[in-house]
This record gives sequence, C-alpha cells and structure tokens, in this order.
Amino acid sequence: MIRVIHTGDTHIGYAQYHSPVRRQDFLDAFAAVIDDAVDGDVDAVIHAGDLFHDRRPELPDLMGTISVLRRLDDAGIPFLAVVGNHESTRGGQWLDLFERLGLATRLGDEPTVVGDTAFYGLDHVPVSRRDDLDYAFADHDADYAALVAHGLFEPFGYADWDTEQVLTESTVAFDAMLLGDNHTPDVAEVAGTWVTYPGSTERASASEREGRGYNLVTFDADAAGGDDRVDIRRRALDTRPFVFVEVDLREGEGEARVRERVRQHDLTDAVVLVDVTGDGDPVTPAAIEEFATDAGALIARVADRREVETDAEVDVSFADPEDAVRERIGEMALSEAARDIDEAVRTDTLPDSNVRTTVKERIEERLDDLDAFERGEVGDGEADGDEGASDDENAGGDDDDTDADEDADDAEGASDPDAAGDETDEETDGDDTADEQRPEAPATDGQVSMEDYL
Repeated sequence: MIRVIHTGDTHIGYAQYHSPVRRQDFLDAFAAVIDDAVDGDVDAVIHAGDLFHDRRPELPDLMGTISVLRRLDDAGIPFLAVVGNHESTRGGQWLDLFERLGLATRLGDEPTVVGDTAFYGLDHVPVSRRDDLDYAFADHDADYAALVAHGLFEPFGYADWDTEQVLTESTVAFDAMLLGDNHTPDVAEVAGTWVTYPGSTERASASEREGRGYNLVTFDADAAGGDDRVDIRRRALDTRPFVFVEVDLREGEGEARVRERVRQHDLTDAVVLVDVTGDGDPVTPAAIEEFATDAGALIARVADRREVETDAEVDVSFADPEDAVRERIGEMALSEAARDIDEAVRTDTLPDSNVRTTVKERIEERLDDLDAFERGEVGDGEADGDEGASDDENAGGDDDDTDADEDADDAEGASDPDAAGDETDEETDGDDTADEQRPEAPATDGQVSMEDYL
C-alpha cells in the first residue's frame, strides 16, 4: 500500500493581473503542497504537468522551485512528473534539469516503482501528433500501475483525447490515470480505470471559483474498499481569497449600488472580481476598482457586461467593430493558415490563456501542407469569421478551467489593456512559435533558457 499526492497545473511564474504578489502566490501554493507531503509522510508527489507557466521561467521562479524541491528531497520523498504544454520546449525540459540535480524523476514509458506501484508518464502531445502514439509501455512486476499524463481527456470538459483508446491500446493495464491540464478537479471511471484531475493549485482565471487543492491517492485494495484498488480523496489548499461580486442593476441604479454590493464583502488582501449586468446607469470600472482597493483588496477588476448603444441616429453598438474587422480580413487575401490563426486569436470561445498553444498547434498541423500558406483570394476570409465560434469550441485549446481563461479576467477588466491575456511575455499561448524563431533573450531580461543549463 502506498499514498501519494497527485497535483499539477501549479503554473509557477504566472504574474496574474501583472501582479508580483500574485506571481509569488503561485509559488507559495506549490510550496504548500510540498509542505503537506512532508508533514503527511506520503510516499511520493506526482506532478501531472505545467509546473511552470512559461517555457522560460524567470530566475526567482526557478530558484524558488528548486528550493521547494530540495525540502521534499531532504524528506526522502520522490517527485515524479511529466511535462505540460505551458513549459514544454523543443530541446531539454526543465524537468530534465531537476532530474540531473537529483530533485525529480521524469516519468516515461519505463516504470518508476514506488512501493508496490509502478508509475508511467505521458508528456503533453499536440493533437496533430497523437496518431503516431503507440502507447507501448515496458512491463512491470508491481501490484498496481498508474499513468501520469497531461492533456484534456474524456469524459471531462473540453476533451480532445480519447481516454478509452489510450487504456485499450496501452501495453500495461493501468489502475489509475493521474491527469493534469484541466484546472477543474474531477474523477470518473473509464473502462474499469479511475481517471482523475486534481485541478490547479491557484486560481488561474475568474472561472475557477471553487477552492483549490490536490488529490491524495492510495493504492491498496483494502483501503479502497476492496475491488476498486484505488482511493482518491480531495485535499484543500489555503490560497489567496477571491471575492466574486455580481450586480444586476435595475433601471435608475448605478455606481452607488455597485459600491454597496462590494462593501458587503470582506475584501482584505483579496482579488475582487465584479460583474455588472442589468438595465441600470453606466458605471466607471476604474472608480469601482479604486474603491475596492482602498477598502483593502489586493486587486480589483470590474467587467460591465452590458452592451451600451449610442444615439439611435448613429445606431452603433460596441459589438459592431467585430463586423468591421471581419470585413477587413475578407479584403486581405489571407492564406488558409493565416485565417486559421486569425480565427484562433479573435474567437470569443477560446480562453485567452489558450491562444498561444492553439496557434502553435494549428501551424504545426499545416506544416505538411505548404499550399495552406499560399496567398488566398480576396473575400476568402469573410465566411470564416462567422464560423470561428463553433470551430473553436471543439478546438478547445488548453482547458475548461484549464488554462482556461487564465487571463480572460484581465481582458474583462476595462482598466486592464491585456485583451489577449497576461501573456505578451508569458502564456496566452500564442507566442510559442514566435519564441522559437527569436534568438534567446539576453541574460539581463531576468529569464533563463534551457540552453543556459543543458
């Protein structure tokens, strides 16, 4: 019998809302998991990917992570992990560095046995490359086996990976799949195997309203109640408080009503997210945000979700610019690949934090078809603009809460200019390809590349 902590999506280095305090929160949440592992004397910590938020973490994030992993190593508890899409590089991975330092084990197709359980790993693999996977794993002699993987697996939200196919085609019979990528904790049984997500350890988006935590997984027929062999229990983490304020303004109500609703909450050191709907008067988001921070909030963001129209003579609403953009795109004779990228960037259904990964995957999928990069006909892009929403609901990108909306909250805040997410330098997930074509940034930018170490 062994007990392990199953965690993932720690996203260390994510400066949510451009806040250095929030950046530290993500490292602190990971440290809290490790503290629980040491205090609880578990047999291993299993990390299911996206340890870092970006493939080029800044030096303080890197050094902080090493410090935390040393605490785990000093306690004699192994750290077993796979590589997620956020941190993945074309060459060596940060996980390889930690393995060289003796602080981690990168799981793969060979078993890593802890007690009576064999652990295997499957790094994140783009959809375009999954047909080449054969799910061939080496044999083991342990009583139990678990596959640790990073991706969006069925039957959970935004799934693009067939879990039953993985289990059926695998050369090893797995008792559990310990997953990462979806920030919503959940568990299900697929083809007789327990499949579970622990969720993220910090709220990476406004949609992640439930408390954060991790899984405590026990492999033992008796502890799990007999034939199930696997017992999965949720453990909570004490993380930065988020205060969600929803204000439905009636006619004649305005900022005073919003302030009243905000005042009803304890805002001390919290991230405060205010959603305004209804038929009331216009509000100034910046004024409400200032009011909340003056009342003790760490960060405040106000999203006025009402569509405000100008005088009837002009008949223009805030929704109209999108039509103008689509019309202009149709005049540009873009290639199929360019239209595909435009759709990913502008769609309303794709979380901002997933744009980088989605753009990268769409380019990779077309690399074998150079005709897709040929200049198109004028007007070709017009129809695609209307189809974007349905296409991207299936493209899904990175997750539900997955890296879902990681910075959509910034885009919703009228005072924050980051409509594409917090990620011009971090992870909207769209800049991956561009990063690979740029030379490494100088050491003075505070970021560290794998080439500096491997």
